[in-house]
Amino acid sequence: MFAAERRQMILEMVRANGAVSLRELARVVQTSEVTVRRDVRALEAEGLLDRRHGGAVLPGGLTREAGFPQRSLAASAEKTAIAEYASGLVREGEAIVLGAGTTTQELARRLARIPGLTVVTNSLLVAQALAHANRVEVVMTGGTLRGSNYALVGSGAEQSLHGLRVSRAFLSGAGLTAARGLSTSNMLSSSVDRALVNAAAEVVVLADHTKLGADTMFQTVPTDMISQLVTNQPPPEAGRAATELEALADQGVRISVAVGGEGAPAAPGRHGHQPPHQHHRELAVPGPRGAAALGGGPAPLPRRA
Repeated sequence: MFAAERRQMILEMVRANGAVSLRELARVVQTSEVTVRRDVRALEAEGLLDRRHGGAVLPGGLTREAGFPQRSLAASAEKTAIAEYASGLVREGEAIVLGAGTTTQELARRLARIPGLTVVTNSLLVAQALAHANRVEVVMTGGTLRGSNYALVGSGAEQSLHGLRVSRAFLSGAGLTAARGLSTSNMLSSSVDRALVNAAAEVVVLADHTKLGADTMFQTVPTDMISQLVTNQPPPEAGRAATELEALADQGVRISVAVGGEGAPAAPGRHGHQPPHQHHRELAVPGPRGAAALGGGPAPLPRRA
């Protein structure tokens, strides 16, 4: 396939879906991710699309949201590793909040093995993942169904969270920066996420490297309210993501870097189980939120020169 043909196909995919991962683009046009990355850069130079970590979006992507199928395909291995590590943070008998998203859905699947949990959520997919879990109680918010992400939103969802208090909230979003914190591209979703945050004593953000440095329209969690970020190691070419991690750490966010893969050693969770193919590193940070490392001792990420 000639470069012009590849680029036209890439552009059509992005226009049809709003956002597409480099991995998916490479699969469809049957070439390497390195070649696709060059094509995306060329299309960006022409103003036809915008690059994002690990993918491409339409120009003006700040106001757009990819569909659920595209979000579920993006950085799937990284999301699995993040979910495995995050499940190790949850104790037996704990009451927690899970927001909507593909990463929180992955986390919910793993929480099904922890007895005595109470999980509050506005996500139909999270509830479905836990529906048959033994000794896990699922509490759903009210609200209006938003079909694009299978979540309940609106005043009904927000009002049902008033007076609720849980130990921690696990949330994901469309973008995460040190300047604005976690953000999303939909106003209704952002309002419910803020209500979920207000119900929790601690906020844990689950965000793969493609979200780091991305900024979308509506802020959900300011940086000073994020206790911990669980993410994956950014690849060498994702310099902006690595820089953003350092900036978040400088603001007191505890950074946990999950590393997935078959046969990888596991970090024991607080409730005693071990994720099967998971280990992690901690980025030590100053301040009260970064003082105590989880699992073993902290293993700092390399600082950029």
